[in-house]
This record gives sequence, C-alpha cells and structure tokens, in this order.
Amino acid sequence: MSQNALHIISKEKTLLDALEVINSISTGPLVLFVIDERKKAVGTLTDGDIRRGLLKGLDVHDKISDAMHRNFNFLRRDVNDDVVHLHQQRELKMKLVPILDDDDHIVDIVNLEKYRTKLPIDAVLMAGGKGERLRPLTEKTPKPLIKIGDKCIIDYNIDNLLSYGLNHISVTVNYLREQIEEHFSVPRDGVKINTVREPKYLGTIGSIKFVETFYNDTILVMNSDLFTNIDYEDFYLHFMQNDADMSVAAVPYVVKVPYGVFNLEGREIKGVTEKPTISYYANAGIYLIKKERLDLIPENEFFNATDFIDLLIRDGYKVIRYPISGYWIDIGQHDELERAKEVVKHLIKS
Repeated sequence: MSQNALHIISKEKTLLDALEVINSISTGPLVLFVIDERKKAVGTLTDGDIRRGLLKGLDVHDKISDAMHRNFNFLRRDVNDDVVHLHQQRELKMKLVPILDDDDHIVDIVNLEKYRTKLPIDAVLMAGGKGERLRPLTEKTPKPLIKIGDKCIIDYNIDNLLSYGLNHISVTVNYLREQIEEHFSVPRDGVKINTVREPKYLGTIGSIKFVETFYNDTILVMNSDLFTNIDYEDFYLHFMQNDADMSVAAVPYVVKVPYGVFNLEGREIKGVTEKPTISYYANAGIYLIKKERLDLIPENEFFNATDFIDLLIRDGYKVIRYPISGYWIDIGQHDELERAKEVVKHLIKS
C-alpha cells in the first residue's frame, strides 16, 4: 500500500475504522481524505474531528460522514497544482494537500510536512570526475562518496533535491563508477536514482546527452561535489518568471585590494581609491535549463557548462544569473572539505 493510500478512506466506514487507520499511520500528519462510492473526494477527517464528534454524542460505530469536514482544502490538477500554489498552501500551514482531477478523484497527496514543494524538474548530477586535488582520499573512493559527518557529499545534494519533491534524478558516473552505482542500487525515499555511464570524460555537462529520458520541461544540472543550501524553489520560480533559457546560480566573490588603486585615463592619474573592495559573482556550478536547449550540446564531445553558456549567449538565447544567499562550498580541495565538515558540525548543533 502506498503512503498516499493510507490517508484515503471510504465515507461508509465507521469512526472506529477511521481510528484504526489513523493509528496505522506511523509518520506524517494524521489526516484522512474521505471518498464516496464513486471514489470522489467528499471530505476530510482528523483524530481531533473524531474526538469532538464523540464528545457531541456520536458513537464509534457511526459513519465517518457524520463527523467529517465537507468543505476542505484541495488543488486541481493542471489548474492550480503548480509550485506557486503549493507555496501558498505551505504559507497557510497546510500539511497534506490533495490534488484532484476534473472528476474529483484524488490523483496525488502532497505532504508539505515532509516535502517543501513538488518541483516539476528533472535533475542531473555530474559525478564522473577523478577528484585529483583531493588525493589520496580519492585514490580508492570517488569524490562524491567521501563523507562529511555521517553522510557522503553527494547524499546531501540528493536528500536536498528529494525534499523539494523531485522524483526524476540521474547521476552521471565514470571514475570508480561501480561504487557510485552500488551506492544508488536501492531507491531513496521511494525514488530510484538513475546512474548513467559516461563512456569517456566529457566535461561538466557533456555527459547529459547520455540521459535517455527527461520527464519535465526544466532540467537542473549541477556538480555532485557541492555543499549548499540553495533554495531550489526560489531558483525555479525566478527562472520561470524571467522566461530564461538558462539560469546560472552564482555566489558572491569579494576581492579586497590591500593597496591604493589608481583611477586612470590613459597615462594620466585622475584619482586614487584606497584599498577598494571589489565584488564579483562566480559560477556556482548549478544550472536550470529549458529541456529543448539541451539539443545544442554536441554528441559524445568534451563540453563544459561554460561552453554551453557561451554558445547560448552567442546564439541569442536568454541566460540569467540567480544569486545564492545561503552557504555554498565547492569541495575540490582539502581545505574546502574541512570547511564543509565544520559547517556540518554547526548545523548539527543548531
């Protein structure tokens, strides 16, 4: 039985039946969605509703329909079941949100206590690199499987994506690929993580051509060795609101010059700026891309994400920047790995 099915009950059942079902729900909100003989959603019922009904004189053998709420909250499939409306539901403190079709049948139940939202995107994590700057740690272990605290680097990213409701995730593998394939041999939270073999080193985006099927129109591509708390919902909404072909997550990078810097016009000094601070935005290695633009990536050819950015800009496509406001660490060297471990310690304490 699926987790969603546990939350569905017929209106012909008794309050005692409902209590038994609620008692069987081991985790998550204790809410039942009531359906009629045509499988149409007609109400909701909680343990609190049953308790209040009994206090008003109902018997445990009375029908659920005597205690249920007939005016209940729901979203309609392909009408308002998008990210914006799910965000609104979360703002209303809703925990379980049923998605109904045109005939009022329940087609999905979104658990906003467990998931932040349900993003309509596919994700591809690039995990084929050798991690040479992290040797000797990567001599026998692929970099994505190096542990930070009690979890592998890549698992922080996978778990984060799952928390945003993604259920189509691929990982491209090459170096010590068998270890990563074994690592993802068992589904995570009911989602099968698809591993895709890269036949040769194809850069930071070239291997995406070997992902056989994409299920959504927006594709998230990212390096697997990042440690970040980027808000993927906000990233996606920003991408859609700007109708971009590609959005590049960016991190602020500040350079403090320890000297006075001349303001020049040719050879002539027009002024001096004392110890200026210069701010840049650096590529964070996380991208949202319209699926159809992936056709522009060459087949079986070494191709970096920066090459793809240049290609899109050259051909007149819209490429935008999305600034990351949280933490971001590119775990490419030993000092960055140690910094990530310190961040994890802080997160555990908090």
